[in-house]
Amino acid sequence: MGSPVMGSPKSIPPCPVRSAGIWLAFLPILLAGTVQAAPPTLPGPIPAEVLEVLDGDTLLVRATIWLGQVVETHIRVDGLDAPEMRARCPRERELAETARDHARRLIGAAPVRLLDIQPDKYGGRVRARVLTGGGDDLSAALIEAGLARPYHGERRQPWCDGTGMG
Repeated sequence: MGSPVMGSPKSIPPCPVRSAGIWLAFLPILLAGTVQAAPPTLPGPIPAEVLEVLDGDTLLVRATIWLGQVVETHIRVDGLDAPEMRARCPRERELAETARDHARRLIGAAPVRLLDIQPDKYGGRVRARVLTGGGDDLSAALIEAGLARPYHGERRQPWCDGTGMG
């Protein structure tokens, strides 16, 4: 082994400070792939006029989201599961009508307030807590009346097997 030939590139050891700087520059990019954004939630309150009570846990509302900005959308009332109007059995249909009618009475003609608004897992609507004009939580009132069950995203229980309301 002789001495390096004139004009040949020398082996330069890497500079630890420069290497660390490069890694630090790319660290946010590397971490960005591991951090997931939380789904958007609008805390509210957002005033809304109820156009239709479809069943105990679904409303069609006209919400005022900004000055002169109004949106019509379906709201899935958060925190409860009520029987469906598209029932699997006559008993569920009867329970659904009772829950819907009670929700209509609780809401009345006064505007409601929507809180904790977020996308619904089924799409095509949003999920929100609903406060009646009198300030009552619609979900809690329907559960307390025995017309709905608490629900937090788990598998829904059937209404036709005798374990439901009534």
